[in-house]
Amino acid sequence: MISPTARLGTLSGFAAVLLWSTTFALARSLSERVGAVTGGAAVYLIGGLFCAIRLAASPRPIARLVQLPRRYLFGCGALFVAYTAALYLALGLAQDRQQLLEVALVNYLWPALTILFSLPLLHKRASWWLLPGTLLGLGGLVLVLTPGSGFSLAALREHLAGNPAAPALALFAAVTWALFSNLARKWSAPGSGGAVEWFVPATGLVLLAMRPAVDEPTGWSLAAAVEATALAAISALANVLWDHAVRRGDLVLVAAASYFTPLLSTAASCVYLAVAPAPQLWVGCVLLVVGSLVSWRSVREPAPA
Repeated sequence: MISPTARLGTLSGFAAVLLWSTTFALARSLSERVGAVTGGAAVYLIGGLFCAIRLAASPRPIARLVQLPRRYLFGCGALFVAYTAALYLALGLAQDRQQLLEVALVNYLWPALTILFSLPLLHKRASWWLLPGTLLGLGGLVLVLTPGSGFSLAALREHLAGNPAAPALALFAAVTWALFSNLARKWSAPGSGGAVEWFVPATGLVLLAMRPAVDEPTGWSLAAAVEATALAAISALANVLWDHAVRRGDLVLVAAASYFTPLLSTAASCVYLAVAPAPQLWVGCVLLVVGSLVSWRSVREPAPA
């Protein structure tokens, strides 16, 4: 029997997935207007204001913060900041909007990695079906990264050689978020709250500190301000919901459902950014989704001690 708390946590994860599906399109559009690091700093500083309002309305926010386990607070906080910085840099380094779709799908390896990392970190068990599920997801990713070139490792290497930094940063982001999703569950105390409301403004400050080190032509407009505010609200809410989901909900189910994010995000990006993806990219998305479902079905709770 699923408890109401676990059910609410799982539903929070589903809501986060839907919200995240809109973020790549908005983030790319904003980065084209003001620069990736500038846009990311603005999004997370504005999001930090939303989080501050939420904290002000909650009882004893400082006392609850200092009571959190230090491993969760500093370890997961560092992973949260690293993920966001890497992701916004990857968005900015994408050569065009077509490559943005590829970078986004590399980032969406994190659901598969979340399931894989749950085996050693949360002591989940898996059947042999995890292997074909993982291979399907990786096959979809290779297909996405070899547009119009055929499915081969040589074509993959040739395509990546043109701009290796963007997909590498997206892959690093996928690893850090998968670690965050598992370690937030492992390191948080039972029944304790989270600290995403503190992680969001901290991320904004880190990105702001990075701003002098990058060369970005910054020119704010009303459209940029609207996109930054909308993306800040979406990102802050989605991160709070996801943190609640990984601490209280069915992590494997939520991670598996998040595999649908590539399809949703690609569709949203194509509409908002007016990009026409190659059919190969859609096939890659479908392989990621199918791989997710197979992986999810292969994982079970740890055996009782």
